[in-house]
Amino acid sequence: MTASGIYAGVVTHARLRPRPHRLRYRIFMLLLDLDELEALDARLKRFAVGRFALTGFSPRDHLDHSGRDLRGQVQAILEAAGLEGGGPVRLLAMPRILGGTFNPLTVWFLHRRDGALSAVLYEVNNTFGESHSYLIPAAPEADSGEVLSQAIDKGFYVSPFMDMDLRYAFRIRPPGERVSVSIDVSDDEGPVLAAAFAGERREITDANLLSAWLARPMTSLGVLAAIHWEALWMWLKGEPIRHRPPPPARPVTLGPAAIREA
Repeated sequence: MTASGIYAGVVTHARLRPRPHRLRYRIFMLLLDLDELEALDARLKRFAVGRFALTGFSPRDHLDHSGRDLRGQVQAILEAAGLEGGGPVRLLAMPRILGGTFNPLTVWFLHRRDGALSAVLYEVNNTFGESHSYLIPAAPEADSGEVLSQAIDKGFYVSPFMDMDLRYAFRIRPPGERVSVSIDVSDDEGPVLAAAFAGERREITDANLLSAWLARPMTSLGVLAAIHWEALWMWLKGEPIRHRPPPPARPVTLGPAAIREA
């Protein structure tokens, strides 16, 4: 068994106000351990690193998009924040599908040398080709299987139909037999949007990759199409478009420590 795996599940997305709008679609995501990428690339025919395949992964899709060593980039981010790293680095993301990809959110689970969770890095991409990350330390002595509640102020423009003066509340169940990521977006008046992904683990094999892809055609570029379809509906409903400010000067925003849930 590898730490890496397939998580097949459902994404829900609900705009609560001022004009309610809901989406629900089936996708699959991959949990990839950076230390296992080379072995996965060698063993699997339907997964490749940096090459064309049914499903794949490219370092250029993440962090500074240079293709530089991702573990080195992550370690530099942790050191700049005064956090300990050196352990497993795992990311939960949609794979490249037939060479194409778009990941609105990649969740990185960053561990210390003793295997304990050190921090969660939320890497956000918008449809304008920009990206930004939020680094939130894990709760003290957090176990990798514990549910974490994390929150941070929005600092990066994502949707033309969402204000900037918002706050994100994350609730994370780290990958095990199941994984879940939920995001509640609020302003001073209360909740504005709720989004979530929940999936069940499958072993990462060629057969399971093919099965996941056939059963979930919305994965990756299908999600990009869904985002634009939702934007069209919001515009037709009369929702005004917000001005897009420049991205933050720093590529990573550091947030407060997480809260462990019982």
